[in-house]
Amino acid sequence: MLRRCVLALLCGLPMLATAQERPIAFTGATLLPISGDPVENGTLLVHRGRIVAVGADVRIPADAERRDMSGRVIMPGLIDTHSHIGQAAGGDNSAPIQPDVRVLDAINVRHAGIAKARAGGITTANVMPGSGHLLSGQTLYLKLRRGNRIEDLAIRLEDGRLAGGIKMANGTNPMRAAPFPGTRAKSAALMRAQLVAAQEYCAKMADPKLPADRKPARDLGKEALCGALDGSRVVHHHTHRHDDILTVLRIASEFNLRVVLQHAIESWLVVDEIAASGVPVSTLLLDSPGGKLETMNTNNATPAILHQTGILTGFHTDDPITDSRLFLRQAAMAVRNGMPRDAALRALTINGARMLELDSRIGTLEPGKDADFIVLSGDPLSVYSHVLESWIEGERVFNRADPDDALRATGGWGAGRDEIETDVLQMESGT
Repeated sequence: MLRRCVLALLCGLPMLATAQERPIAFTGATLLPISGDPVENGTLLVHRGRIVAVGADVRIPADAERRDMSGRVIMPGLIDTHSHIGQAAGGDNSAPIQPDVRVLDAINVRHAGIAKARAGGITTANVMPGSGHLLSGQTLYLKLRRGNRIEDLAIRLEDGRLAGGIKMANGTNPMRAAPFPGTRAKSAALMRAQLVAAQEYCAKMADPKLPADRKPARDLGKEALCGALDGSRVVHHHTHRHDDILTVLRIASEFNLRVVLQHAIESWLVVDEIAASGVPVSTLLLDSPGGKLETMNTNNATPAILHQTGILTGFHTDDPITDSRLFLRQAAMAVRNGMPRDAALRALTINGARMLELDSRIGTLEPGKDADFIVLSGDPLSVYSHVLESWIEGERVFNRADPDDALRATGGWGAGRDEIETDVLQMESGT
């Protein structure tokens, strides 16, 4: 049977999310709500894309569809605070600072990486341009729904704006031949100069007393930086070495930027300074060879140290650096190295939601929140467990029982094809 997306293309119709008119009750599962203690033999009730009830004594409506989840584990969908799925691209080699660039304009919603992320239980991702610039562009927060257009996946805020941040970086990644910086000091100087210029632009544009004919011409780059300077855009800052981390904190304090430290490999050396700043850290544990010289002091106890110091700690994949299908392993490795189990599960879910400022909508199983959750075959931190289903806003977007989805999860010939290629092959075969 052809996928809905192929039918929509043939008919020339947009993909429209179907309202979930009939409640669905997932019964008999072990529930990990994250916001509270685990619930054995619990029920999760969802309706019209939202969670209606969670617990052991849920009243199930007579018209509800019942799904027996005995022996299964249900937890919130995983939140990846730093990913490059969808062939995401950012700035080019023309300049080291390019805030006008939007990753929105360079994401392939049918890319195999997005399908693989669903197979790993990731339901929300902060998709970012790369780190080869001091500022490589604007990030985009996505729900990994199925869709034809990036707008079908993009998260909108209450005021209608697309949700996303700004991607900055320091350390060795943006250091190369001119016009890029050649030293760490020059990197900081260039970024400070750009922020000062943006401050002046933003002040003039916002000044009600300044006549329109005396205001500067519209500057898309400075306009984007206004969001970082006024706090409406979070700065997601790639950084590794402890001295680079402190540079980020110094600039963030000077310009009142709201920052999430991304990677922060040597954060364990400066935890007191990070804790004093109130800045959260999204980190990752690489369990494969490779990397770069500035990550040589990787410490697998870092998540535990950050948590013990009171720092809001999350995980990310940096996919394709770490495969999205193995995201749960980040938490498992952190627990093995001293992080409490409940803290590690929060780092996969609600902590990431807080970093993306989406915690009122996602990150826990609570009534009123979006029905984003995953169904697992067993303990989420066990290597023997699998993601069986991923649900976003009450719609199933991954089902391991489906052969196509299983291929995305397990690998093999065809697993790396973009979804459009799979659809074309199915259409040609008449299946």
